[in-house]
Amino acid sequence: MSKPNTLFKEAYNRSLRLLETADGLPSETELGAALDVSRTTVRSILGRLEEGGLIRWNKREKTLLRRPKRADYYPDSETDPLSQIIERGFMHRILAGGAHAGDLIGEADIARDLGVGVSAVREFLIRFSRFGLIEKRRNSQWVLKGFTREFALELTEVREMFELRAVQRFAALPPDNPAWLRLDEMEAEHRTFLETVETRYEAFSELDERFHRLIHEASRNRFVIDFYDVISMIFHYHYQWNKTGEKDRNRVALSEHIDYIAALKSRDATEVEFFCRRHLRSARTTLLQSIAPVGAPPGPPANDPET
Repeated sequence: MSKPNTLFKEAYNRSLRLLETADGLPSETELGAALDVSRTTVRSILGRLEEGGLIRWNKREKTLLRRPKRADYYPDSETDPLSQIIERGFMHRILAGGAHAGDLIGEADIARDLGVGVSAVREFLIRFSRFGLIEKRRNSQWVLKGFTREFALELTEVREMFELRAVQRFAALPPDNPAWLRLDEMEAEHRTFLETVETRYEAFSELDERFHRLIHEASRNRFVIDFYDVISMIFHYHYQWNKTGEKDRNRVALSEHIDYIAALKSRDATEVEFFCRRHLRSARTTLLQSIAPVGAPPGPPANDPET
């Protein structure tokens, strides 16, 4: 499912909620501001509402014909929060475009590519700017910045604390929790990916991001979940600047994920912690090596006291 399509469904559901109590809809400009989407997306929403018999749309006139029913809504499984749509779209843009430190990013360009409002993109970028990853410039422009070894070490320390806590919560989830079904699906994706890693290794970061996000969400801690946005941005962006050994690196990570998943399914606390720590050490080493220029000696190994 494409991200713009996901955005449309999420915004469409919010437009239905407006119709539950309102007698009609505002102008296209006002509706776009209320839903925080582009005018093009607003028109797509209005067209869908008309097709569903909810409104009659004639240029500026929008007449309510009936109230929404539960069947009119897209299911939750097909929608994502706007913040996640923008985050993942932004990460994809950076990874696919081969961005480097010093590159400029335009708010309007991102909003247009994702079909979202500029204000939502600006809010997303402001939230990340406090960590030093990006910096505001004039005329709604942002610049990508590199980061130091000290920054990376601080980040990995916090990541390890959070993920170790989250993975303990995951292993303790009741058997009927939906997270276990999602873990089964994630395992199947990993095994399929491993069979085709020779040709698909560059697409691994998206699977890696979803796997670790699933674990962090089990913490049910808003601060842990929010901080993972920063973790994913850096671990799935910065370390890909250095492409040396990327295929082998991703193959190893895939195998570690599969072992990690098996440990979770065992619900054995010792096994879970062991395989979690092993994978996080590998991720730390990968991140530190990415900071050094290509051809330069890598940072200390994962078990170095400094790390």
